[in-house]
Amino acid sequence: MSSNTRTGTFGRLASWSQRHRWGALLLWVLAVAAITAGSQAAGAAYHNDFSLPGTDSQAAADLMEEHGSLRAGATVQIVFKDARGLSGDRAVIDRMLEKVRELPSVADVRAPDAAAVSEDGTIGYATVTLDGPAEDVPSAHVTEIIDTAKAAGGDGLRVELGGDAVRGAQEGGGGGAEGAGMLAALVILILLFGSIVAAAVPLVTALFAVGGAVGLIALASHVFTVADFTPPIMMLIGLGVGVDYALLIFYRYRHELRGGADPAAAARAALDAAGRTVFFAGCTVIIALLGLIVLGLGALQGVALAVALTVLVTMAASLTLLPALLAVFGGRIQRQVRKRADRSRDDGWRRLAAAVQRRPVPALLVAVAALLALSAPALDMRLGFADAGNDAPSSTTRQAYDLLAEGFGPGFNGPLVIVTEGPAAQLRPTLEQTGGIAATTPPLPSKDGAVSTVIAFPATAPQDEATADLVHTLRDDVLPALSQRTGADYLVGGPTAATQDFADSVSERMPLFVAVVVGLSAVLLMAVFRSVLIPIKAALLNLLSIAAALGAVTLVFQDGRFGAQPGPIEAFIPVMIFAIVFGLSMDYEVFLVSRIHEEWERTGDPAHAVREGLAATGKVITAAAAIMIVVFAAFILSPGRMLQQFGLGLAVAVLLDAVVIRCLIVPAVMQLLGRYAWWLPRPLAKRLPRVALERPS
Repeated sequence: MSSNTRTGTFGRLASWSQRHRWGALLLWVLAVAAITAGSQAAGAAYHNDFSLPGTDSQAAADLMEEHGSLRAGATVQIVFKDARGLSGDRAVIDRMLEKVRELPSVADVRAPDAAAVSEDGTIGYATVTLDGPAEDVPSAHVTEIIDTAKAAGGDGLRVELGGDAVRGAQEGGGGGAEGAGMLAALVILILLFGSIVAAAVPLVTALFAVGGAVGLIALASHVFTVADFTPPIMMLIGLGVGVDYALLIFYRYRHELRGGADPAAAARAALDAAGRTVFFAGCTVIIALLGLIVLGLGALQGVALAVALTVLVTMAASLTLLPALLAVFGGRIQRQVRKRADRSRDDGWRRLAAAVQRRPVPALLVAVAALLALSAPALDMRLGFADAGNDAPSSTTRQAYDLLAEGFGPGFNGPLVIVTEGPAAQLRPTLEQTGGIAATTPPLPSKDGAVSTVIAFPATAPQDEATADLVHTLRDDVLPALSQRTGADYLVGGPTAATQDFADSVSERMPLFVAVVVGLSAVLLMAVFRSVLIPIKAALLNLLSIAAALGAVTLVFQDGRFGAQPGPIEAFIPVMIFAIVFGLSMDYEVFLVSRIHEEWERTGDPAHAVREGLAATGKVITAAAAIMIVVFAAFILSPGRMLQQFGLGLAVAVLLDAVVIRCLIVPAVMQLLGRYAWWLPRPLAKRLPRVALERPS
C-alpha cells in the first residue's frame, strides 16, 4: 500500500477526521446529545396516517365526518360476561358507564340493549364512541377508559375491552430485541477480530448513528407524518446497516495494517476504497426507500423518509466518526493485528469458487431451485392487518375479541359500515339477503340527517378470505344494482373495508414501485461496472432472494408454522422488505463484484477474477451478513407481530443473499458468462459516466 497513491475524497475526509480526532468525536457526542435533548424536550409527534384518497372506505369516512355521524369516531367495545346472566349486574354496569361518559375523548356511550346481549344472556357489550380516529386519541385517555371499565369487574362479572384504540394504547415496542441484537453482534465481532476494542469500534459507530437518527426523526415528526411504529424499524435497520458499513471499512483497514501500512495510512486507504463502496451502497438503499413515495401511501412515506435518514446518518458516521475512532485506537489495534497475525482463510473461499467454476450448471440449478421452492408460498400471500384475533391470548383485546365471537359470531369483530346520502329504506333488506352477511342494524342517521349508516356483520372473521370477497361482492355487484334502482350512492367503509383497500392499493402499485427501484439501481450498476449483464443479473438475483424471504414469512405467519398465530401478512411488509433488502443486497453485490471487476481489469482472465474476488471478500461478507442476521433475527423476539415479520423477512433475505447467492449463484453465473459479463455496447459506453468505486491498494 502506498501512501504516495493519490488520495480521493473519502481518503481526504478520513485524513481530516484523524488530524482532528478529538474534535470529530466531540462534535458527534455534542450533536447526538443536543439532538437527544431537543427531541426529549419537544417530545415526539408520531401519527399514523392510513388515509387512502380515492377509495370507498376513505370516501365513507369523509362523508360521515362531514355530516357529523358518530360512526366517524373510533369505538371501544366494553364486553361483559357473567355465566349466571348479566341481568343481575345491570346496576354495576350502568354506574361504570356513567363514569366512562365523563372521561376525556369520550363522545358517546351506548349501554347494552337487547341487540347487544347474546341469546343466552351471558355476554353483552357497551359501545363507547370517541371524539376522533383511534390514532388521534391520546393513549392516556384510552388507558383511563380501560382502568375505569376494568374496575367494575368481580363477583362473577368479567370485563374486557376491544377496539383499535385499546390495541394502540397497549402495544409495546421492540422489547429487548435491540439489546439482544447488539450483544450477538458484539460476540461475532469479538470472534472475528479477537479483541474487544477492535470489536467495539464498528458497534460504537452504529450506536452513535442510531442515537442521532432516532432523535432527528422524533423532531421531524412535528413537521412530517411519521407512523408510531417507525422507531423500532429505524433501530432494526440502523443497527444492522450501521455495523455492516463500519465493518466493511474496518475490515479493509485491518487488511492495510497487515500489509504493513501505519494506522493513519491504513485508515486513508480503507476510506478511499471501502468508503466508496459504503457510499454507493448507502445511496442505493436510500433510492430504494424513497421509491416507496411512488406508492402514494401516506402511512409508508413517513417510514421511508425516516429509514432513509437513518441510513444517511449511518453513512456519515462510518465516513467521519469511524476514522476518528481508528485514530484514537489505531496503535492498539495495530499491535493486536501483528500479534494475532490473523491467518487468512482466503484459500478456503478460493477453493469454493474453483469448485463452483468446475460445475457451474449444477451449482446454479440446485441453488435457484431451492430459492424458487422457498418463494412458492409467496404466490398465495394474503395481505391485510393483524387484528385483535392475533393479539396475545392474555391481552384484554384478545379476550374481548373471543367473547364477542362467542356471543355474536366471528364476523361481529369486523363490521362493514355502509354509508349513503340517499334513501336507506331498501339498503337493510338488500344486505340481509346477501350471502355472507349474518346480521345488520337499522339505518343510523347522522346529526344533520343527511347521511344514513347501516352496520353489516359478516358471517366470517375479519381476516377470513371470505370477508374480503364479501367486500368486493358488495361493491361490484350488490350495491351498484341497488343504486340503479334507488338512484342513491352507497359506500362500504369501516376498518375491515379500509384494510382491504390498503392491501388492494399496495398490490396495484407494487409493479410500478418495483420497476422504479430496479430501473434506477440497474442504471447505477451499469455506470459502475460498465456492463449490461451485471445489472440484469443483480436485479434478478435480488428479486429472487426477496421472493424467497417473503415465502418464508408467508409460511410462518400466514400458514402458522413453528407455533406462530396464523393470519394475513401486514400489508406494507412486502414493499418495505423489498425496498430495504434490495438496497442491502447491493452492499454485497458491489463489494464482491467490484473486487471481481478490479481483477478482471488487471488480468483480463474472467475465471481468475471470480476466484480472487470471492477469496478477497468471502470472509467479510459472511461476517457482515452474520451480524445483520442476528440483529434482524433478534426482532423475532419482539411482542409485535409486525416487527416479528420484519425481523424474519430481513434475516432470511440476508442469509440467502450472502450464502446462496454471493457464494454459489454469482460465481456460477460469472463463470458461464465469462468475458460477456463485462460487455457494454459502444454507444451506451460513450453516454454512461465513469464511476470508480475501489482504488487499487
